[in-house]
Amino acid sequence: MKNQKIPVTILTGFLGSGKTTLLNRILSENHGKKIAVIENEFGEVGVDNELVIGADEEIFEMNNGCICCTVRGDLIRILTRLTKRKDKLDMILVETTGMANPAPVAQTFWVDNDLKEQFSLDAIITIVDAKHINLHIKDSDECKEQIAFADIVILNKIDLVTETEVAQIQKDIRSMNALCEIHKTENTNIDLSKILDVNAFDLEKKIEINPKFGEEEFPYEAIVKYKLEKGTYTLFLEEGPDPSMDIFVTPFRNIETQKHEATVAFSNEAHSISDTQEIKINKLNRLDTSEVSQSFEFVNEEDTVLFFTQHGPEEFNMQLKQDKQTIQPIDIIEIEHSHTHDDEVSSVGIESKKPLDMQKFNLWMGMLLQRNGQDIFRSKGILYFKNYEDRIVFQGVHMLFDAIPDRKWTNNEVKRNQLIFIGRNLDRESIINGFNNCLA
Repeated sequence: MKNQKIPVTILTGFLGSGKTTLLNRILSENHGKKIAVIENEFGEVGVDNELVIGADEEIFEMNNGCICCTVRGDLIRILTRLTKRKDKLDMILVETTGMANPAPVAQTFWVDNDLKEQFSLDAIITIVDAKHINLHIKDSDECKEQIAFADIVILNKIDLVTETEVAQIQKDIRSMNALCEIHKTENTNIDLSKILDVNAFDLEKKIEINPKFGEEEFPYEAIVKYKLEKGTYTLFLEEGPDPSMDIFVTPFRNIETQKHEATVAFSNEAHSISDTQEIKINKLNRLDTSEVSQSFEFVNEEDTVLFFTQHGPEEFNMQLKQDKQTIQPIDIIEIEHSHTHDDEVSSVGIESKKPLDMQKFNLWMGMLLQRNGQDIFRSKGILYFKNYEDRIVFQGVHMLFDAIPDRKWTNNEVKRNQLIFIGRNLDRESIINGFNNCLA
């Protein structure tokens, strides 16, 4: 009998829509299923893993960046690990950052042949925040993409808006996605049989509606192909738009297979070659480009070699030379990227082991959200208050925020504050100074 594929549900939605609330409901319900959770965060401090309830399910965290770009290699690597486990999983949940386009995540399950044999994409579920959706739907491509690519839309927080507003939001959703199911909820309270193991994903329909859905995204911008003799070469880079550039170098075999291998390689920690200045084969190399001109040694033992470059080689005037003679590439494949992020959206992460004064914190947070709440899409974290035995879970969406006791700090964990603010045009220095003024 052929092994049944493990169904995968992608859970997405804009910042603060209720993804973690729904995830906790799924994990705490008595369904008897063995579930693995893969979650991704936007920002330099990862707190989502702390906000997910303690359960028997396994949680894998990816916080290298956008799950639809570099981190897709992390996703491939984690899924590959899960295929090797002895006990069979019933389901996998992938919770994406609120700034992610779900299409490249979904691509993972049909572009990799090994994973395609093991997993099936069950549904893309998008949670829509009825209270705040109108603040983002017009100017956020991510918000629109999440709705457009959904199989199921959960219209959440309907208790915070009028029936007329709910009807208008449904109309807006239908204008972007005519085929998805829409479920209206308060606090993401929904019958799980309506959203899990429902076999709602249809790739052909997705591509028919939006051809961009089938366009694969990669974490590099170019593939430069050289035919080289054995010997030592020097790679020259001039100062470019970034202080460094990541390059993955590998012997040429099959370009399509190697595109996916390079995607995984780009999710690994880059090998800084600032000391040896020698480019390593089959490793992700981080090359310093902060000087006007930099040179890096490359020892070749192969015939044809591929350079996967994080940025376009022309941005750094990249040249490969041997004995002062420039070696011309036999091919340069430029990778088009249809997905871009709003550059004005950033995050401010804070970590501190010093306790907070509750009165000062509440006063500061109230003033901060009243003044800048329109631009603070999401705030969340774990708080450590002086004279309180419980750790406090903090959740905020724009001007709405809540801080409630979670559980007592255990003897073997470090008491600390972990906060993340995500929004547009955030004043990092002001936020950090404000927090520091709340320390007891």
